Amino acid sequence: MENQAATTGKYALKFGLLLGLISILYNVVLYVMGMHMEQNLVNGLIGIVIMIVFIIYGIREFKKANGNILSTGQALKTGVGIALVAGVISVIYTMILMNFIEPDMMSQILEKQQEAMIESNPNMTQDQLDAALAMSEKFSSPAIISAMALIWSVILGFIISLIGGLIMKREA
Repeated sequence: MENQAATTGKYALKFGLLLGLISILYNVVLYVMGMHMEQNLVNGLIGIVIMIVFIIYGIREFKKANGNILSTGQALKTGVGIALVAGVISVIYTMILMNFIEPDMMSQILEKQQEAMIESNPNMTQDQLDAALAMSEKFSSPAIISAMALIWSVILGFIISLIGGLIMKREA
């Protein structure tokens, strides 16, 4: 039997699915705890650490299957692929959450933003507040949120993969 060479796509899909499912699980836990609309540093860092672990582990597994050889390009393909697959899964979850599970989520987020604006700028006029809220509303549509989340996932995946690939790089 012939040995099949390891492909970056196979590992990107496998670890991207795992990362996507773990990310959904983490977000469901936040939802159950009522923390799904809170944007704080700890929640964001936990999400990033989960992403780092799965991308680095996926690249490491690819390297192991590839005869312990890894180029920076292979690391980038694997890691960005993992981030892209996980990002698509997360976007699907977010769309389901915002359209079916919590359909008034956007209005709640905008309300929290309004409270934060008033608190940080108590001298803000009503016209300024309305203009700021109108701008926030334009960028708060599910489509824009999904696009930004996917772009963020790919950019972060690229950075993690580049650093991991440079550290784990081993040419033939």
